[in-house]
Amino acid sequence: MKNNKKKSLLSKIFVKFLIREVIIIGIISLILIGIAFLIKSMDFNWLYNISYEAYSNAISLFDYVFMGFTPFIIVLIIWIGLSIINIYITLKKVFSYMNQITNSVQKLYDKNIDYIKLPEELSDIEEKLNHFKRESEKNERLALENAEQKDELIVYLAHDIKTPLTSMIGYLSFLDEAEDMPKEQRKKYTSTALDKSYRLEELINELFEIARFNSEKIVLEKEEINLSLMLEQIVDDFYPILKELNKNVIIDKKDTITVFADSDKLSRVFSNLVKNAISYSKENSDIKINLYKENNNAVIEFINKGKEIPKEKLNKIFEKFYRLDSARNSQTGGSGLGLAISKKIVELHRGEIVAKSNRNETTFTVKLPID
Repeated sequence: MKNNKKKSLLSKIFVKFLIREVIIIGIISLILIGIAFLIKSMDFNWLYNISYEAYSNAISLFDYVFMGFTPFIIVLIIWIGLSIINIYITLKKVFSYMNQITNSVQKLYDKNIDYIKLPEELSDIEEKLNHFKRESEKNERLALENAEQKDELIVYLAHDIKTPLTSMIGYLSFLDEAEDMPKEQRKKYTSTALDKSYRLEELINELFEIARFNSEKIVLEKEEINLSLMLEQIVDDFYPILKELNKNVIIDKKDTITVFADSDKLSRVFSNLVKNAISYSKENSDIKINLYKENNNAVIEFINKGKEIPKEKLNKIFEKFYRLDSARNSQTGGSGLGLAISKKIVELHRGEIVAKSNRNETTFTVKLPID
């Protein structure tokens, strides 16, 4: 708001130009008036002593020069001359500012210069250029960090892919070579090879997810969605995993809420949050999902009892390629894109997603506008 009240640089220069013009006209007028009064107060009697004709000529010349049309011509000539000088000074100042701004723009990407300095008159432009320089350096740093994280992640995923693949080859080789293998042992080897193939499929999907995230522009196809039914369907999809881990999801629906949103994209958000809650919750614990209205927003909370997420990590979990689990070969360790994509989808719906954590539980909260 403060910047909007400030006059622009061009308006300041124009005001200064007008002020100088007024001053020039005033000075010329004062000078001419002063000369007129000076001459009028002079004694021309000495001319009368020389000749009456010379005295009469002096009085006539005074009347012609200072009482006739001639003063206006003199004023006009002087004003035009001084105005040209004034215009020259103004244009010279403008071009000087333009040169300084041009030189400063060239310094935006100069890493040896920490701060761009301009004259006081250009303080607004100086502030904006330095803000742009800081943002540019920040974006460049983030882009470099993202590239490094992506490269590091691909290396780890490649290693993770090799591990289940090696196991699969080993167990399938045993099954192929030992035709008389006992039935129970054959079943065990087959089951293990199948589990490794599922894990391999997950890792390959993560690689495709990385590629999609870098190239895909998310476009929403909205429709009316009953959030209660959507959450129930998503939880049903996780039933086999929940049963295996002896965990349970409890949905607390205080209201029946319908929103206008993209069902596929929103389903992906909720699936990511349920999957995270299952992966990072304590053994044999319940996961709670709360759904209610608040200030014309639909609020969905995903609560799990588990290890506290440190504050420094809590601020980064929505960043691309950030993985909360430092154990890269862990079953819980994903590509680090799930929450980043979820945040992007929620924000496209004009909503917000936040996380908080303490020693007892971790809560992810999604807010979506109902209208």
